Amino acid sequence: MTVSVAVAPRSSGEVADRPVRHAGLALAALSLGSFVIGSGEFGIMGLLPELAEDLTVSIPRAGLLVTGYALGVVFGAPVLAVLTSRMERRRTLLVLAAIFVLGNLACALSPSYGVLLAARVFTALAHGTFFGIGAVLAAEIARPGKEAQAISLMFVGMTLANVLGVPAGTFIGQAFGWRAAFWAVTGLSVVLTLALAAFVPVSHPRTGVRFRDEMRALARPQVLLAMSISVLASSALFSLYTYIAPILTDVTRIPAPSVPYVLLVFGVGMTIGNLVGARLADWKLMPSIIGLFAVMIAVLVGVHFAMADPAVLVSLLLLWGALVFGLVSPIQMRIVNEAKGARNLASTINQSAFNLGNALGAWAGAAMIGAGVPYAALPLGSAAIAMAALVVAVISWRLDEPAPSPAR
Repeated sequence: MTVSVAVAPRSSGEVADRPVRHAGLALAALSLGSFVIGSGEFGIMGLLPELAEDLTVSIPRAGLLVTGYALGVVFGAPVLAVLTSRMERRRTLLVLAAIFVLGNLACALSPSYGVLLAARVFTALAHGTFFGIGAVLAAEIARPGKEAQAISLMFVGMTLANVLGVPAGTFIGQAFGWRAAFWAVTGLSVVLTLALAAFVPVSHPRTGVRFRDEMRALARPQVLLAMSISVLASSALFSLYTYIAPILTDVTRIPAPSVPYVLLVFGVGMTIGNLVGARLADWKLMPSIIGLFAVMIAVLVGVHFAMADPAVLVSLLLLWGALVFGLVSPIQMRIVNEAKGARNLASTINQSAFNLGNALGAWAGAAMIGAGVPYAALPLGSAAIAMAALVVAVISWRLDEPAPSPAR
């Protein structure tokens, strides 16, 4: 498939108007990148007991490897975004892929917990920048009016990582040791590097834009509101999803060996929602975001009342997963649309916003449990956060409306 990418002439710092050959393969390479990132980020969760035993640390301390990665994304994305803001985008992606190779290789070879933690943080530094630049490139490659769908095709790799990559990594780690899982991700990172070099087109960011101007673009009210939506959306997810396993076993009484299959259903919902949400966003962006949040609130309330019925609960989790990832590409598209003059930087920092929401959501859930709130009430807390996101989205949409003409 060949599509045309309309960009400014080379004199302005970008590649001249030219066709992108193998656009489908370029999007597939970007999607492979999100699959590799997702498998590396979340794959460790299924191997914490084996890892903790091998490195002689407690499971809670081993869990800090997940927290350390998230913080690496939060703080690494803005720094790398600034350092690479003038680099040609394809070259930047290749540098980031090299970080994935080296970082996961260091994880596989780590002789101690401290070295493994440092390797995880190093790998995470490239996470946000890859998604930010990849989203901008995907939008450039897309046909006019199909930008959100192109972004969703990149993010579908992340959903497939939860459906396929994480279970596969758990199986490999349990069968051959936790290091084998990192060796597998290292191999995939090498394949990713080759795919990016072969299929992703050259794309130069605009020149003549100063860092001060980019920061001014990020300070626009609509950009800040969009990033607030990102934080609240991921907070609503992780305030409940972080504790989904004890909810399923202790409240719904689903046997522990069946929990991975329930999470697989959730992952399937995420994959479906990622594709459907992109089509809705290309149709009507902000109404789709608002509608998805409204339905999500109703589903979360339903989850609260369906705790005692496993069949109904699993069905609602499928729908919840679809709604959660149905919002990802529309919110990312909103950032790209509003941050004119700083698309790379804004798109990348939005990944920090998502991961900040991950941390805040997990903290909020823990705070509720610590305050004596039962597991069964966590969906209501998640719904309250989603309601806050809905309010921010409505405010943002209202600001889009042109001011009424003065009466004559």
